[in-house]
Amino acid sequence: MAIRHFLDLDAIAPEELKAILADAHALKKQKFNPPQIFDGLSLAMVFDKKSTRTRMSFEIAMKQLGGHTLVMGMDELQISGAESVADTANVVSRYVDAAMIRMSDHDLLCEFASECSIPVINGMTDESHPCQIMADMLTIEEKLGSAKDKKIAWFGDWNNVSATFAQAAPIFGFNLVLSLPNDLKPKTLGANVTYEEDAMLAAKDADVIVTDTWVSMGQEGKGINKFRPYSVTPALMAQAEEHAIFMHCMPVHENEEVSPEVLASPANVIYDEAENRLHAQKAILAWCLKDAGVSVS
Repeated sequence: MAIRHFLDLDAIAPEELKAILADAHALKKQKFNPPQIFDGLSLAMVFDKKSTRTRMSFEIAMKQLGGHTLVMGMDELQISGAESVADTANVVSRYVDAAMIRMSDHDLLCEFASECSIPVINGMTDESHPCQIMADMLTIEEKLGSAKDKKIAWFGDWNNVSATFAQAAPIFGFNLVLSLPNDLKPKTLGANVTYEEDAMLAAKDADVIVTDTWVSMGQEGKGINKFRPYSVTPALMAQAEEHAIFMHCMPVHENEEVSPEVLASPANVIYDEAENRLHAQKAILAWCLKDAGVSVS
C-alpha cells in the first residue's frame, strides 16, 4: 500500500487534492466543535527555519482534532549528524504516525520520505510550499467560488510559492500570470502559466493579485531594486477586477512588495489566508492518515 506523502502538489492526483479542499471546508465549519479524529495519533514536526504559521497551524490542527505533537529542530535529529537518512527515517517511523518537516533541502526531504514507513508532509522547502497553496486555494474558493478559470497574477520573485502556484494552475484550472524580472523568468512555464514582464498588463482583469517577500530566509543581503516595478500598489490593484482579492503568505514588508494602502483595503485577505493554513493542515493530515483509520466524514 502506497504511503500518503504530501510533498509536491503535482505528485498527488487532482481529485485527491480537491477532496482535501472539500474536507478543509467541512473542518472549518466545525472550528468550534472539532471532531477528535486524531485521537491517539502523534505528529513529529521538524524545523530548520523559523516559523509562525507553519508551526502554529500544524500543532493546533493536530491538537484540536485530538492528536499529539513533538517539535524538534533539525539540529536535534541525527539526520544532521552521524546517522544515515535511512536509519533516522526508520526510527522516526517507529515513534510517530506522521512527520511534518520544514527544511531548505527539497531533495533531502524526498530522500527522508522515501525511507519512511509513515506519511511525510512538506512544511516548506526552498523549492516547494504545497501546504501554503492548499490554504490559498481554500481562501480563493471562500471568496470567489471555484478557482477554475480565474486569473491569478503573481508579482515579484520566482520562489517556492510561485513555483507551487505554477504546479497548481493546471490542477485547479486557473490561469496564472507571472510578472517578475525577465532574468528570473523560469525556463519552462508549464500548462496554464504565462509570463508578462509589464506589471500593469499582468494585473489587468485579474481575480487574484498575489505576491511574497522579495528576500526569503537565507537570502539576507539580496538586492531588491529590480523588484520595485512589481510592488502591489493601489494603481496596480486598479487594473484588476473590482472583486479582486490581494493575497500574501506573510511575513509582509510594507512599501516593498505591497503598499500600506493595499493592506488597508477591503481587497486584503491575508489574515483569512493565514487562518486557512490551520484548516487546510487539518485536511492534509486527515488525508495522510487515512490508512490509520482517519475519516473526516
